[in-house]
Amino acid sequence: MAEIKNRKMYIYLIVFTICATAGLQAWRTLFDNFAVSVIGLQGEHIGIIQSVREIPGLLTFLVIYLLLVIKEYHLSALSILMLGAGIGLAGFFPSFSGLMMTTLVMSFGFHYYETTNQSLTLQYFDTRTSPVVFGKQRSMAAASNIGIGILIYFIAPVMSYKAIFLMVGGMILLVGIWGLFQNPADENIAPQRKQMIVRKKYSLFYFLTFMAGARRQIFIAFAVFLLVKKFGFTIREITILFLVNNLINYFLSPFIGRCIVSYGERKVLTLEYFSLIIIFIGYGMVDSKIIVAILYIADHIFFNFAIAIRTYFQKVADPRDIAPSMSVGFAINHIAAVFFPALGGMLWMMDYRIPFFCGAVFSFISLIAVQRIRIPSK
Repeated sequence: MAEIKNRKMYIYLIVFTICATAGLQAWRTLFDNFAVSVIGLQGEHIGIIQSVREIPGLLTFLVIYLLLVIKEYHLSALSILMLGAGIGLAGFFPSFSGLMMTTLVMSFGFHYYETTNQSLTLQYFDTRTSPVVFGKQRSMAAASNIGIGILIYFIAPVMSYKAIFLMVGGMILLVGIWGLFQNPADENIAPQRKQMIVRKKYSLFYFLTFMAGARRQIFIAFAVFLLVKKFGFTIREITILFLVNNLINYFLSPFIGRCIVSYGERKVLTLEYFSLIIIFIGYGMVDSKIIVAILYIADHIFFNFAIAIRTYFQKVADPRDIAPSMSVGFAINHIAAVFFPALGGMLWMMDYRIPFFCGAVFSFISLIAVQRIRIPSK
């Protein structure tokens, strides 16, 4: 890692990843209380805003057209600026429409940064290095979540929502401005195609990306809800679980990256999906509060294994296809975010176990699919 850390792009992306993660975590931490206590929103309003928040994820395929007029690393900086602006302005518009508007700005910034981050990492770091870099990014993201959580815990009693939003957003804005004046580019990197790319040979990547998005929605929409609804977890207990998850991921994420290098994507993803089958069935079957907490932590850990889907793509792709394919892939990943929470909610009303058993089926299908991974010899 010593030589990686000295590379300009590595530092550039690590700094932005810390900002993006801390910003989103701060927004999530403040959002519900701000929406209810300050604006007085109801459940239907929250649902609409959360759906709106996913729209930029579906529109990430537009990134490739933005690259016709702007360098990709500058688009990363502009995305961080948008993220900071959306967060910083949230407290100035305490209304349903105002919160929806600032959420949309924030979300465009976050999703477009994540798209360019994945693309630039795969372009600038080779197949043995990129998993380690992704792992380090996940590690720093976990540390950012812990840091921003502790900060908000201590400043919330003495600062208004408006002031906290402005402080966090302002710091992110400053970093985005800093990024606009940096040039971490390497002229030896393969130029990217400036058009939408959908190729048959990448079909396995598209499929695994879609399934990973569906699995993510089950985790986001129903895992914590299960802990609270069925097992009666308190806010403090959920907070402790978040803290434990981030502490584990801080230390474990770099190790996962090294495992991908050592054992390959097929073995790592096989372990992930086999384990997820057990985890999702466990969500639907166990009655122990301790066991379901362990399942939740394990679920969060295996989410990091999805790095291997991107590094698999890097090994089979034309180097010029990386930027457009990451844009398309990120959009595919968010298709499930549009319909699955609503569909899963209807299934939950029939029987709370059904969404989790669906997750087990998705994991089994993905387990079969990853056996098709073949890395061409070079």
